[in-house]
Amino acid sequence: MTSSGSSATVRACRRSGSHYVLELGPYSGHVGKNGVSSSKREGDLRTPAGTFPLRGGFGANGNPGLATGSWLRVDSSDVWVDDSSSSLYNTHQRLPASGRWDSAEKLLNTPAYNYAQVIGYNESRTPGRGSAIFFHVDLGHGTAGCVSLPTTSLLNVMRWERSGAVMVIR
Repeated sequence: MTSSGSSATVRACRRSGSHYVLELGPYSGHVGKNGVSSSKREGDLRTPAGTFPLRGGFGANGNPGLATGSWLRVDSSDVWVDDSSSSLYNTHQRLPASGRWDSAEKLLNTPAYNYAQVIGYNESRTPGRGSAIFFHVDLGHGTAGCVSLPTTSLLNVMRWERSGAVMVIR
């Protein structure tokens, strides 16, 4: 995935020996409103630069055929904790918070999270480095730090992925 400002071009490639072969795309989508950064911080509206594993998916809708990882159909109790001072920072949790965190993003967020996939960023859960970085449905503008594609393109990529898939963001 390459970007310029908040616009992104996503290509799905497979490794063949020492090089990569284009299999899907290029697709046009978006990244953070403030672009891509190698020094991502919580709330900076930037998408982290680097190579990250693609993890399980979630959404308001059922599994669209995600080819790798698990699928969680979310409801109004599903959140992603973005409170840097919580021990549950950068994890999926269920309401009520009961004092476990002060801030969390609701995952029942349509249409953006009709279909979404976790990008394995900040898996060490370092406070302040950023949380809730997802691959999700595009809304036609820059994101809060996620990578987004129009629904058809997103589902094509999700169904194409295999175990060990990664996203390279630059």
